Amino acid sequence: MTLNPIVERVTQRIVERSAPTRTAYLERMAAAKSSGPARAHLSCSGQAHAYAASGADKDGLATGSAGNLGIITAYNDMLSAHQPFDRYPDVIREAVRAIGGTAQVAGGVPAMCDGVTQGEAGMELSLFSRDVIALSAAVALSHNTFDAAVFLGVCDKIVPGLIIAAQTFGHLPAVFLPAGPMVSGLSNDEKAKVRQQFAAGEVDRAALMAAEMAAYHGPGTCTFYGTANTNQMLMEFMGLHLPAASFVPPNTPLRDALTIKGAQQALTLSALGDDYTPVCDILDEAAFVNGIVGLNATGGSTNLLIHLIAMARAGGIILDWQDFLELSEVTPLLARVYPNGLADVNHFHAAGGLGYMIGELLEGGLLHPDTKTVAGVGLHHYTQEPQLIDGKLEWREGAGKSLNEKILRPVADPFQQTGGLSRLTGSLGTGVMKISAVAPEHRIVEAPVRVFSTHEGVKAAFKAGELTGDLIIVVRFQGPKANGMPELHSLTPLLSIMQGRGQKVALVTDGRMSGASGKVPAAIHVCPEAVDGGAIAYLQDGDILRVDAVAGVLDILTEGVLARTAATTDLSANNFGTGRELFANFRQNVGAADTGASIFGV
Repeated sequence: MTLNPIVERVTQRIVERSAPTRTAYLERMAAAKSSGPARAHLSCSGQAHAYAASGADKDGLATGSAGNLGIITAYNDMLSAHQPFDRYPDVIREAVRAIGGTAQVAGGVPAMCDGVTQGEAGMELSLFSRDVIALSAAVALSHNTFDAAVFLGVCDKIVPGLIIAAQTFGHLPAVFLPAGPMVSGLSNDEKAKVRQQFAAGEVDRAALMAAEMAAYHGPGTCTFYGTANTNQMLMEFMGLHLPAASFVPPNTPLRDALTIKGAQQALTLSALGDDYTPVCDILDEAAFVNGIVGLNATGGSTNLLIHLIAMARAGGIILDWQDFLELSEVTPLLARVYPNGLADVNHFHAAGGLGYMIGELLEGGLLHPDTKTVAGVGLHHYTQEPQLIDGKLEWREGAGKSLNEKILRPVADPFQQTGGLSRLTGSLGTGVMKISAVAPEHRIVEAPVRVFSTHEGVKAAFKAGELTGDLIIVVRFQGPKANGMPELHSLTPLLSIMQGRGQKVALVTDGRMSGASGKVPAAIHVCPEAVDGGAIAYLQDGDILRVDAVAGVLDILTEGVLARTAATTDLSANNFGTGRELFANFRQNVGAADTGASIFGV
């Protein structure tokens, strides 16, 4: 199938825009490659230190030639998605021993749960944790004792942080090994209803707790299609997972088989063999375009509008939100997974999942078919699904059709003709909106604003009965420089109540919303942020805004707003407590949301 001309044009524009930085990056990777296997260049003392505690693997490390695999793990047993990684190192060691190699845990990285920190001070460290993860992984790999790496991570900031690190060590091959989703519990729709009932005072906290525990009930990734599962989708579309590895539940024979194969494959791709495939060759401009197409086709998390930009810049590739917009305009929405529908990721996987979707998008000319992946050259590998046949892992062609068109549809008959994302620009600045879960009648809101500087202020006004009539809630001083850009997902239940009682309502913020946010229109990541003197800092209660996700408009309709003095606020409370005092340098040096909200720059 011929590549869609818009996909081709956007890709070429990214290539041209990125040429100076991408060329410099590839030159650095070529220099790193040329020195050969790293640990051979260490001193005898250095090697002895590295091997001292390796037990039976010590001789293999000192004399073997099959390679040493570095394990970067985000294991902790507070995150359900990461708890299954507890046993992965032992599984991986045995897997690579079987092919004559060795494996060592190179290091661990932190992994925080946005679900735990929603509405709490710890959320102000969430976005920054991505860059901390990248830094931590870099320290772990800096020992230069590894021929390839596997990365164990799933959730919101973890995979993007690991990708940044993997690209920094892009001369090494890498395979990302997921844990898989927890089995389905209380439906996401029922959980959301109870949250709204609690926000409205219709049920007590005991009922809320019972619903939440029934939804989040076991090991594995949360089953809604938020940032964590969007990450997993991207790893397949961009070629760093084994095919169809994303949504196999933890602690199952197939999950273990995929982990074993992934570890072995990583060493197979090292410079010691005949199929050297470093990360820098996989994550090129076409791979990132494929990822953006996947983001749109699935109605994925808005958080990736920040993370993909930061991830790409680590490899010298410069993306901007215009690229996302143009690809969204030609990418049909093929999936309805909560919050875009009632199904969860297990239902999506059973209906045909990513394999079917990738096949449809390839056939429609919307994906680059010839990208390099850890499974080989060509994205066609990712139309296959793994099976255990007599205990042996094999990939066979998937169903080739959707098994439930209420969840997954073909390119010829999508849920909507365009993707799930919209870029909005105008006199208020630039922002983005996830529209895949927003009903068409709610995508345009023109109304007076009510301005807040904290999410607590919004909640207090709601409880006081002040938020009546058509209204646009503006929450500013929530950008990366102000306080680390926390998610404002805790506002979703009350905004949903307002919308449900017939109000035209929208949220406008220089902060973030959860990747699971849905039916209420939210223009987020507004740039410039209030701290930088963005137009959002000039608004006052009663000003009229137009939020139009159809035409891509974010305009102040009240005259004279920008002639005012910009508002300020006391941010000192954001500087202390819950570790925030340690992140002052991050807040001072972070870039804007539309450049990835990173401390690293380009």
